[in-house]
Amino acid sequence: MKKGKIYVVGIGPGNMDDITVRAYRILKNVDVIAGYITYVDLVKDEFAEKEFYVSGMKKEVARCEQVLEIAKSGKDVALISSGDAGIYGMAGIMIEIAQKEGYEVEVIPGVTSSVAGAAVVGAPLMHDHATISLSDLLTDWDVITKRIDKAAEGDFIISLYNPKSKGRTTQIVEARELMLKHKAPETPVALLRHVGREDENYTLTNLQDFLNYEIDMFTVVIIGNSKTYVSNDRMITPRGYHI
Repeated sequence: MKKGKIYVVGIGPGNMDDITVRAYRILKNVDVIAGYITYVDLVKDEFAEKEFYVSGMKKEVARCEQVLEIAKSGKDVALISSGDAGIYGMAGIMIEIAQKEGYEVEVIPGVTSSVAGAAVVGAPLMHDHATISLSDLLTDWDVITKRIDKAAEGDFIISLYNPKSKGRTTQIVEARELMLKHKAPETPVALLRHVGREDENYTLTNLQDFLNYEIDMFTVVIIGNSKTYVSNDRMITPRGYHI
């Protein structure tokens, strides 16, 4: 029996305008699209003719194992992640599981939320930047706080993923306190919610005040560096050109 091909595909922030041509082509050509139910819902209408396999949160290992079984049955299958599959997505675990069975995996890059969100508010990521998830589900909080502290000390622009949930409310507060050790209170901050989706919205504020606004798991927080400024509702980090 022919072995199916496994792809891990980043679908971007959630709309067909921001999905790459390569990712779109792969999803059009595979037999099965697999993924977390919320992400599958984002592409289901566009690829309605496909067979779908969905699973819930915290089922990542089982999802990858099922994708492998689908490929073994001879079908080409795309495992999707929002944003880029290699940034807090499914690429790593899928490769690890597939390699145990001698399967190759092709990773298809996508537009991650911080990049898509940065375009919405202007050009805040024009210089060195760090991306940090505040979810301590798979990473010890002590490790996360060390990374926040060092990134802030190094004057990196910082993008925070998974900043706050119903059961995780104190991490964003501690992260702000750590950043205030090294960054000025007036440092510009962009709060980007539902990036790339129908109810996309953003708020431009600063490091001192950003906790006064709504923040949840659908929010990406971009904190500028010491040169970042806001002009005419645009957040800009200069690269250093003389103009």
